[in-house]
Amino acid sequence: MKILHTSDWHLGKRLENFARIEEQRDFLSEIEQIADNNNVDAVVIAGDLFDTFSPPIDALELFYKSLKKISKNGKRPVIAIAGNHDSPDRIAAPDPLAKECGIFLIGYPNTKLSTIKLDSGVEITKTDNGFIEITTPNSNTPLRLLHTPYANSIRMNQYIDPENEGELRDLLADHWQELANKYCDKNGVNMLMTHLFVINKDGEQPEEPEDEKPILHVGGAQAIFTENIPTGIDYVALGHLHRKQRVNSNKCPIIYSGSPLSYSFAEAQQEKYVILIESNDNIITTTDIKLNSGKSLLRKTFDNIAEAVTWLQENQNCLLELTIKTDDYLSAEDRKALYNAHSGIITIIPEIKNKDKFFENNGVDIDLKKSREELFKEYFLKSKGQEANESIMNIFKEITAE
Repeated sequence: MKILHTSDWHLGKRLENFARIEEQRDFLSEIEQIADNNNVDAVVIAGDLFDTFSPPIDALELFYKSLKKISKNGKRPVIAIAGNHDSPDRIAAPDPLAKECGIFLIGYPNTKLSTIKLDSGVEITKTDNGFIEITTPNSNTPLRLLHTPYANSIRMNQYIDPENEGELRDLLADHWQELANKYCDKNGVNMLMTHLFVINKDGEQPEEPEDEKPILHVGGAQAIFTENIPTGIDYVALGHLHRKQRVNSNKCPIIYSGSPLSYSFAEAQQEKYVILIESNDNIITTTDIKLNSGKSLLRKTFDNIAEAVTWLQENQNCLLELTIKTDDYLSAEDRKALYNAHSGIITIIPEIKNKDKFFENNGVDIDLKKSREELFKEYFLKSKGQEANESIMNIFKEITAE
C-alpha cells in the first residue's frame, strides 16, 4: 500500500496584500501528479485545509475541485481533518456528498463516520469514534486510521465525560491506545493522523524559528508527547508546523509534512515536501518528495538603490522582504524605483547605516541593543502613559510573527 501525506494547505491565505491562489492551484496540481505517478492508494491531509474559518469563494472552489481530481473520482480515498485554522462545522458539512466521491472530511475529534462501499471499490469497513478502516481497489492491505482533528480542551469537552478529569494529552493517549488495541494488528497499515504540536519531552523538539512559534501556539492546544503515541501504530501523520521535519521517537516515524508553500518570511528559502509512505510485508518506508510549485520567499539586503534595482529586474519569480541600507529615510522616488523594478516586493525595510549618529541628529534616544519586545514596551509606555500588560504583549507577538 502507498499513502501520500500532506498538510497545512492554508487555501485562501495571502502574504499581506499579495494573493497566493494561483500558486496554491499549482501545488495542488503537482500533488495530484505525484499521487498518479506513484500509484498512490490513499491521500491523507493533516489539517489547516483553509487559512480562516470563512475562506473566500475561490479557495472553497479550488479545494473541492482539487480533491475530486486527487481522488480520481472516487477511486482513491482522500481523508482530511480540520486544523486550528479551520471551522470544524464547515469541514464536516459536505461529507455526505463528498464521501460518494471517496473524499472523507472530518471536523471534530471523536467523529464517527458511517460505513460505505463505493462502486470504485473504495470501502469504509469499520468505524468508531476517531477511527476508520478503509480498503482500496488496488491493495489487499486495509488502512486503519486513527484521526484526531485539532483538539483543544473546548472542542474535546464536547466529547469527553466531564467527570473524566485529566490532562488533554493523557485523555487522547488513552483514547488512541484503546482504538489501537481494538483495531490495529499486523494485517493492515496502522496510522495516526492529527493536527497537534507533538514533541519529545526529553528535549528533542521540532525545529522552528522563534518568530513562528507565537503563531503555532495560538489556540491553546496542549503539546502532545511522543510517549502518548499508542503502541501498534506504524506511522504518525502530523500537521501544524510548516517546516517538514521528523519528531525523534523509537516508536515509529512521526512526521510533519509541512506546508506546500512558504507562507511567511520566517519560512524564507525553505524547501517544501509531501511524504510518500510505503508498506511492504509490515515494513514501513518513507520518501520525502520535493515540491517545485510556488514562488520562493527571499530576504535580500542591498547597500544602495541602483544595486537593488539591477538585481530585482533580473530575479522576477520570487516574493521579497527587501532591506535597503541607507544614510537617511528612503524617499518616495526610491520606493517608486524599487516597486517599478519588481511586482513581488512585500516589504521594504530601510536600515540606517550609522544609527547612533542618525538618531542623535534627529533627537531620538533609542537603544537598538534592546530586543524588539523591550523597545515596544518603552514605546507603549511613552505613548500611552502606562505599562503594556500581558494581553497587549501577546497581541504584539502574534502581529510581529505574522
